[in-house]
Amino acid sequence: MKNSVDVKNLTRIFGDFTAVNNVSFSVKKGEIFGFLGPNGAGKSTTIKMLCGLLKPTSGDGHVSGFDIMTEQEEIKKIIGYMSQRFSLYDDLTVSENLEFFGSIYGLEGKLLRQRIDHVIEMVGLEDRADDLVKLLPGGIKQRLALGTAVIHNPQMLFLDEPTSGVDPLMRRIFWEQIYAFASEGKTIFVTTHYMDEAEHCGRIALIIAGTLMALDTPENLKRQVPGEVLLLRTPGYLKALELVSSLEFVDEAALFGTDIHVLVRKGKNRAAQIRAALLGKIDDGISVKPVSPSLEDVFVVHAKHREK
Repeated sequence: MKNSVDVKNLTRIFGDFTAVNNVSFSVKKGEIFGFLGPNGAGKSTTIKMLCGLLKPTSGDGHVSGFDIMTEQEEIKKIIGYMSQRFSLYDDLTVSENLEFFGSIYGLEGKLLRQRIDHVIEMVGLEDRADDLVKLLPGGIKQRLALGTAVIHNPQMLFLDEPTSGVDPLMRRIFWEQIYAFASEGKTIFVTTHYMDEAEHCGRIALIIAGTLMALDTPENLKRQVPGEVLLLRTPGYLKALELVSSLEFVDEAALFGTDIHVLVRKGKNRAAQIRAALLGKIDDGISVKPVSPSLEDVFVVHAKHREK
């Protein structure tokens, strides 16, 4: 079996709302696979279907060879799953939470004790092992939630927005742990809306409004951005955004903080043309220069295409 996940025409409908629309993809064994999209795009719905927690409306799919339509219970036994809302027990200690989740996965006796000790060391909670979960800060809870997901040493990990709401240092530590898992041959399926996190993935599937818009490596996705990306800087960035958006050769213009990324059709001296168009209309200094496309540019292009 070459792939850990195979999905074809996966669809989930809630009443009149289609949360996931005819999605097809595969995840290779040992891959860090990113599912990138804004909130409400269908990421969590997809991951719940793959984890056997939600039955698809239609489509086909397999996780580690098990059918997501008919073998949900088998899937639950062999994967690790970390949800957006950590399923920890506040009135239990760190060790007791790990013991509880380990027993759910059938661990007992000496093996259970060994796995608890290993996980506590792995996530760096040796000094907090006897602390009640309700007394822990968010970043520590996040590390414990990861520990409960891997207590039974699964080969397939599903992580749903695992770093949402934690500080940048904790996010970096978390990704170091993901790399460590991948180095052991585990397959990682991670959903995120952070563009910088998506850069860490071997391949990215971009999902918007339940539809799979693109799937490739981060570098290939950036190379596929059509035309040329120019970085426009000026103190009058709001007025500049309005002006450049109306230019005939500009396909998209979007704010990145106070910078403007302008996607232009290929042609001679586009930067000079933009400067000329703003001359006399923007009083402050103007800087325009070519830049390499970013994942944010990829996202903007596909989001605008979806709107149209």
